[in-house]
Amino acid sequence: MTDPTDLTQAAEIMAATRACVDPELRRAIETLPGSMRRVALYHFGWEHADGTPAAGHAGKAIRPALVLAAVRALGGDTACAVRAAAAVELTHNFTLLHDDVMDRDTTRRHRPTAWTVFGDADAILAGDALQALAQRLLAEDPHPAAPAAAARLAACVLELCAGQHADCALEHRGPDEVTLAECLTTAEAKTGALLGCACALGALYAGAGREVTEALDGFGRQAGLAFQLIDDVIGIWGDPRRTGKTAGADLAARKKSLPVVAALTSGTAAAAELARLYGYSGTPGEMTRAEVERTARAVEGAGGRDWAQLHAADRMSRAVCELAGAVPDPEAAGGLLALAEFVTRRTH
Repeated sequence: MTDPTDLTQAAEIMAATRACVDPELRRAIETLPGSMRRVALYHFGWEHADGTPAAGHAGKAIRPALVLAAVRALGGDTACAVRAAAAVELTHNFTLLHDDVMDRDTTRRHRPTAWTVFGDADAILAGDALQALAQRLLAEDPHPAAPAAAARLAACVLELCAGQHADCALEHRGPDEVTLAECLTTAEAKTGALLGCACALGALYAGAGREVTEALDGFGRQAGLAFQLIDDVIGIWGDPRRTGKTAGADLAARKKSLPVVAALTSGTAAAAELARLYGYSGTPGEMTRAEVERTARAVEGAGGRDWAQLHAADRMSRAVCELAGAVPDPEAAGGLLALAEFVTRRTH
């Protein structure tokens, strides 16, 4: 059973990360041209659509928290890695802006997504600008690890793009044409890659060698897969009041999320019903609320929810093994463990 103190520690780590990384993010975003700055400030929750100040939040800061926690676990100076942590968070938000456009998601963090407010073009360009800002932060960072960090982050972005491309391609294939193995590979590229990169950047800024850096990358990737599995569960059964997203939106869009594919490949009667619902000839927007609820029941009945939760626990175990190889001292690894535990126990 999860120790509640682990989740409290994770919350404290993320809050402390926001406090030191947000000023760096704001400084970077303030350098953007006006039109893109406005979209970015709205996306991060710091301004309303009309440009007036907002009291929103910029997300949980899991990825920058991993950067700083990795530095701390290896005995480095976290103050020297704030730019790297901000670069990772800018990269993450570049992907969110683009993903919302591609997925046509209409809500994020309890407010309309940027593309619904400013249009597709402005949201895409703002995302491009955030990616450029991330690279500039590292290019201008005098820390000796910055060049290697910039190269690693650039390689990660390529992997993210490949994963997103594969994910989009899955949506054009029939329910019986998608395998669980390829969905897991896609999830690692889409989600695991950036969490792994965050941990690896922390290792680089702490002066770690190749073996430790790769082990921390592996830790982040496995934790990232656990994160994606739980995120997919929340995407189907999460409470909109907590998630800030429409309930069942992934099902309404007939996304091949991991619980759905696990259910489709279960060989159960519920799987056949789910395949029928997912093979519906209408457009995604034509699925009614009753159909969404029936689809969610079919996914659960076919074992998709249980499989996702069990597989998330398995990936968490693998993450812990990777971490033990890089940071043998449990006390030193405590922050990273708390963050990994948080991603598999969160509800929104």
